[in-house]
Amino acid sequence: MAGVAGRTALVTGAGSEAGIGFATARLLAAAGARVAIAATTKRIFDRLAELPGGRRRHAAFMADLTDRKAADALVKSAEEALGPIGVLVNNAGMVQTGIAEKPAAFRKITDEAWDRAIDINLNSCFAVTRAVLGGMVTRRYGRIVNMSSVTGPVVSHRHSAGYSAAKAGMLGLTRALALEVAKKGVTVNAVGPGWIETASSGKWEITAGKHTPIGRPARPEEVGHVVLFLASEEASYVTGQLFVVDGGNSIQEIKGPGA
Repeated sequence: MAGVAGRTALVTGAGSEAGIGFATARLLAAAGARVAIAATTKRIFDRLAELPGGRRRHAAFMADLTDRKAADALVKSAEEALGPIGVLVNNAGMVQTGIAEKPAAFRKITDEAWDRAIDINLNSCFAVTRAVLGGMVTRRYGRIVNMSSVTGPVVSHRHSAGYSAAKAGMLGLTRALALEVAKKGVTVNAVGPGWIETASSGKWEITAGKHTPIGRPARPEEVGHVVLFLASEEASYVTGQLFVVDGGNSIQEIKGPGA
């Protein structure tokens, strides 16, 4: 099995040591990929030192991907450092370090809050994907994995209209692009995590995870293993799909105590 060995992978939103992005980057590196990781703060360089092979084999970059010029520059720098990108994991989104996100009822969402939700979740995905796509098509090889969510495409909850719309938009982008590039050796898929225990998880999120059929929230690497498969050469006949990783939560009708 070729997997991802020898490929260059770019993983955005990989700054948190306990997040899905860095867990995915570790798995890609362990499987033999050269990995470029990106985040908005300097902590990304700490993550670089923790990857198998460290600075000798991989690279890290700071970039605010709501700036489309920054997205273009990131891709250019990553390819200069590690070679042509064959795998893209669009994990950036949800929240950005140093910028608080406050839930709000739909009629109270400000223009700024709405634009922010779309920018960090959907527009960042668009910008980075557009920057790598030309090279993938020319080389007739690419694996694009978009980190969507169950929130939006499958379920939702109160006061999350912006996030839900953006994550549902990522799935729409995934499917449309998958059709465009299906005959060019490029696959495009999405992953929909449910309740995941990360450094940013609140108590209520952990509690919700305990009421899934499996009985606990997921570990970031459990999402990362799904991404690793979709990023592999072996996933050549899988495209335009949403892979839900939620411990069966979305299939149970009754949730909460006693479920």
